[in-house]
Amino acid sequence: MKEFLDALDANVTELTGPGEDLEVIEQHIDGHPFRVYRNAGPTLREYLEQSKEHSDETFLVYQNERYTFGQTYQLSAQLAQALVQDFGVKKGDRVAIAMRNNPQWCFAFMAIVSIGAIAVPMNAWWTTEELHYGFSDSGASIVISDSQRCDRIRPFASELNLTQLVVDDLNGGIAGELDFEAMLNKYPGAAMPAAEIEPEDGATILYTSGSTGMPKGVFSSHRSILSALYSWLTGSFAAVATVEQLAPQLAPPALEQQAAILLTIPLFHVTASHSIFLLSIIVGRKMVIMYKWDVEVAMELIEREKISSFSGVPTMSAELEQGALATKRDLSTLREISAGGAPRPPEQVRKLATTFTNAKAGLGYGLTETNGIGAITSGMFYQLKPHSCGRVLPAVTEIKLIDENGKTLGVNEAGEVCIYTPGNAKGYWNKKEATAEVFVDGWFRTGDVGKFDEEGFLTIVDRIKDIIIRGGENISCIEVESAIYEHPKVLEVAVFGLPDERLGEAVAAVVVPVAGEHLSTEELRDFLAEGMAAFKIPAHCWIVQEQLPRIATGKIYKKGLKADYAAKI
Repeated sequence: MKEFLDALDANVTELTGPGEDLEVIEQHIDGHPFRVYRNAGPTLREYLEQSKEHSDETFLVYQNERYTFGQTYQLSAQLAQALVQDFGVKKGDRVAIAMRNNPQWCFAFMAIVSIGAIAVPMNAWWTTEELHYGFSDSGASIVISDSQRCDRIRPFASELNLTQLVVDDLNGGIAGELDFEAMLNKYPGAAMPAAEIEPEDGATILYTSGSTGMPKGVFSSHRSILSALYSWLTGSFAAVATVEQLAPQLAPPALEQQAAILLTIPLFHVTASHSIFLLSIIVGRKMVIMYKWDVEVAMELIEREKISSFSGVPTMSAELEQGALATKRDLSTLREISAGGAPRPPEQVRKLATTFTNAKAGLGYGLTETNGIGAITSGMFYQLKPHSCGRVLPAVTEIKLIDENGKTLGVNEAGEVCIYTPGNAKGYWNKKEATAEVFVDGWFRTGDVGKFDEEGFLTIVDRIKDIIIRGGENISCIEVESAIYEHPKVLEVAVFGLPDERLGEAVAAVVVPVAGEHLSTEELRDFLAEGMAAFKIPAHCWIVQEQLPRIATGKIYKKGLKADYAAKI
């Protein structure tokens, strides 16, 4: 492994050296020295113009709709003209997007950031009350929405003086609102309006998932987002070069067609908007859009559109793996199966390698506050270290672990993960105190607990606020979940702490068995007792048949589960 790691580091150094396309230099941002990409940008406007380099190739596929890169950019320019000329949108104005996944979401995002306005993607699962909060917090006065979100926004639109441009996705006509398509077609063939934008100008406000507390608007600059995009490019190019040099036999078969990725997660999530949508522009990759996750539909699309990349939360790849074994669909075009948002159970990593022999599994670790930047792993590294989320993403990012006193920790010492990168957000919109708590001297304090091994691989142990403290003993939820996942009858699990009069907290677990399998709490506890200390074994355990509830990003909604099951004890 050392030979591969040394070669990987050498390739990163070469790719980012003087005179290279990915050259890295030092530059001060907000008073802090950062390594930055000299040629990245300077803004998303210039980045998005690269769509023209793949003008005639297919970019967006959604149901019966297909758009080339050139068509996508042109429609975005037409929308941008409407925003400027008809609504007076100017630099720094917030324009919201409230839609499920569709091509119009992409047109809207590209138009908004290209004219210097700030895109505010709203969680499409939010209720009327939650949307009201998002608009009140962000100050967005214009929203591009679909029919369902329009209905949820309408009750407070007048109160907040909101203008809605509505996509008629239900084909039932739009009553009383501005028609998105009409505005789009008002300026046929129009050029992108002129705009003066700087790298540190605001580009997006992305709301956190809301898994803990009220959502916070993560405010990022153009440079922040571009830093993430170019970091992923660097990591990918270096990995490919390393395999070609040292183990060409491990390289997946070459693609016979345009690279294509299946969009399985909501575009308002940083993984979807950045590492899937935006990254596809520079590499000329087709993006096939799913309205919502359905494994049967996913397999149909993989076969029909010859999908080469799949990305989603671990539960999705688990369902895909099970589906692949149960279907005769041809999924052989898959070359990578990536995940983020949560660690994969090690057993799932092994199963993916066995089932998808042409594809390598990967895992990324990052946060909305870092624009997805953090650590990454794939292929043989992932197989050898399935508990790890990988090494620090090159080449402009640092990660350190600190204790409760702020002391930097060493190898195999668990502490809070802190990330230093030009990809870090500017802070939380309208929340100075919350910003000051976690954005410190250029570092972002993630609230995650992790540890590095001797080879620089990071393992996330738990969330600081999610550790169960039982009688003075700290228990990692992830550790218990991983052990439960080792049982062959377990499909998914959530572990959390519940109040206990004697011990403070007790370990609780809600478990979903594999379809058709019978699993008892006694069987599960006996299984855990073989390799786990007694105090870590769940004192409360529920076996349920229905899928566990999720937040919009696909993560299990632990906060809701904890509240529901606290009433059962």
